[in-house]
Amino acid sequence: MSRISQEDLRILAERTLTRAGTRPEAATATARALVYADLHGLASHGVSRLPTYIAQLRNGRVDGQAVPTVVATRSAALVVDAAHGMAYPACALAVNEAIVRARQCGSAVASVTRSHHFGAGAYHLEAIGAARMVGLAFSNSPAAMPAHGGRRPIFGTNPIAAVFPRRDAEPLLVDLSLSQVARGKIVLAAREGRPIEQGWATARDGSPTTDAREALDGMMLPFGGAKGAMLALVVELLAAALTGANFGYEAGSFLTADGERSAIGHLFWVIDPAAMAGQDTYLTRIEALIELMMQDAEVRLPGERRRQLASSAARDGIDIPAALLDELNTLT
Repeated sequence: MSRISQEDLRILAERTLTRAGTRPEAATATARALVYADLHGLASHGVSRLPTYIAQLRNGRVDGQAVPTVVATRSAALVVDAAHGMAYPACALAVNEAIVRARQCGSAVASVTRSHHFGAGAYHLEAIGAARMVGLAFSNSPAAMPAHGGRRPIFGTNPIAAVFPRRDAEPLLVDLSLSQVARGKIVLAAREGRPIEQGWATARDGSPTTDAREALDGMMLPFGGAKGAMLALVVELLAAALTGANFGYEAGSFLTADGERSAIGHLFWVIDPAAMAGQDTYLTRIEALIELMMQDAEVRLPGERRRQLASSAARDGIDIPAALLDELNTLT
């Protein structure tokens, strides 16, 4: 492992993306999102993604010069077209617009179509929590999981994230994929030659496997069996059917240099507590629930461990595999 400061890693990521043909604003947005993931211990969504991003940029699977635009709008709903560019600037536009409209309307939904890998879902919700709003994020992704009872991948791992502001503490932050683990963890295991845990995925023929490379050629398993598969269906419909984006089975892979464009979708829902029971009532109620939860010594609030990791990494630097750091330096 090599250790690098947060700022140096951001500069390296931004330089790498710019050299591959990404416009400066998109390179900055993407670099910040990837470093956020590494800072919070989410290496599967961090700069480990850059070599594939770069290959896809150079092959035209992602348009580095794309500028996201609002293409459909009503008072409390809008669609942002990522135009086959990086997801991060399109998501920022969608989230910022939704916050403004939620203040006016009490609630707003913003979606993104023709997009790419959106990284750690929690990243996009930070601005919503800072605005003292409740936020939900959904994204579909290239097919990796079967429908319940099925034998072929149809749904993506389809992450869900949520943020709930608190009175005098950091927001409550929930972020999870609907597979047993994020697929990025299997990507990292394959790259490093490590086995994966039994029950995470299957080989192509549906048989259990602990071989990460076999798993990438096979299927991810949904958490909770049928219930996880049903939730993946819900996210597929929210993120793709409502936005006109590709379903998971139509989307080009995030993991390969060649292939079709991904053109997936994301959806963000922002709610102003003041428009519901009222800001003070909401804050009182959430603190009552958290206080009861914390009476059990073993309870840990979601997002707490990530913040602790981020605090340590901001102070001491981020650990990155030496081989990956060397690869990124060659890409600049």
